[in-house]
Parts: sequence; C-alpha cells; structure tokens
Amino acid sequence: MFEIRIHGRGGQGVVTAAELLSVAAFLDGHEAQAFPSFGSERMGAPVMAFCRISDAPIRLREPVTKPDAVIVVDATLLHHVDLFAGVSTDGYVLINSTRSLAELGLSDLLERHQPGRVATIDATEIAREHLGRPLPNVCLLGAFAALTGTVSPGSIETAVRERFVGAVADANVRAAREAFAMMKQVTHA
Repeated sequence: MFEIRIHGRGGQGVVTAAELLSVAAFLDGHEAQAFPSFGSERMGAPVMAFCRISDAPIRLREPVTKPDAVIVVDATLLHHVDLFAGVSTDGYVLINSTRSLAELGLSDLLERHQPGRVATIDATEIAREHLGRPLPNVCLLGAFAALTGTVSPGSIETAVRERFVGAVADANVRAAREAFAMMKQVTHA
C-alpha cells in the first residue's frame, strides 16, 4: 500500500487534491481511498488530507502516520507543523515553493532521503498562469505523478475532467501537464 499525506491551509484545495489523486489511482486500476482531517473549518487554517493506493482492498480508516509521500501545498507551514513526521528515508517529499530546499532550511531533509525523492516546484505560479488564481493543488498532482510514478498523468487529467468542466477543467489539465513536464526535467536531469 502507498500512503500519501497532503498538508496545506483551508481553501487551497488540499481535500480536493486527495480526492482527485484517489480517483486517478482508481482509473489506473488500483484500490484507493481519500479523506480529510481538519480542526476548524475556516480559510487559512492548517488542513491535512490523506490518500491510500493499493492493489488490494483497503480496510484501514485511520489517518496516515507513516506516509510514503508527503505533499506540502503551503510552505509557510514548514517550521510550524511537523510535516515530515513518519516519512521514511525512501519516502517522497514534494513542496510547493519558489525556494530551494537549502533556502527553506531543509538541507537535512535532502541529505537523509534517497536521491530524486525530495523536490520543490512553484505550483502556485503555474496555477496563476493557467487558472488566473493561486490554486496549486492540481499542479502538485501533476508534479507528484512525475516524481513518484504512482499514478499516470492521463488518469490525473481524466479525474480533473470528471470533477471540473469547461474552461476550468482545461486550465487545470494544462497546469498539471506543465508541472508534470517540469518535474520530469528536474528528476531526470
């Protein structure tokens, strides 16, 4: 089973990202599960969402405490919440940021993880370019697909088109494609 924990703030599409990721995994032929965890339901409050992907039925219902991957939608949470708790050295970490890991004060994270498993991407700017709004969740899913290979980019696109319609779906698909291509370049350089 592959377990993902997504961290962000209310209003950034964290819960939607987990749901889309689970739909994409299902479209790829896997069993999948997604659910949120949050305290106060207000914009800007820290939010977590979880996704599990497996080739067997998933019977677990508790939060993900030992994730195989962590996606950080909002880098302002980095030094306020223990975002990387439970992530093993062979786990994946994807952070939405314009800064490098060293600039974020996370050089140790890079040092203790296997090469090619920790990355940053400016998903917010990609979202602004394509959506006209700073909603990086779908961009991060495109980057996640490239970083981990856990889900296919085509299944993410299909999940997005099932959730959104028209210009919104088209813009999100373009954003996810750009993030996928950018992450592929970085991880295969």
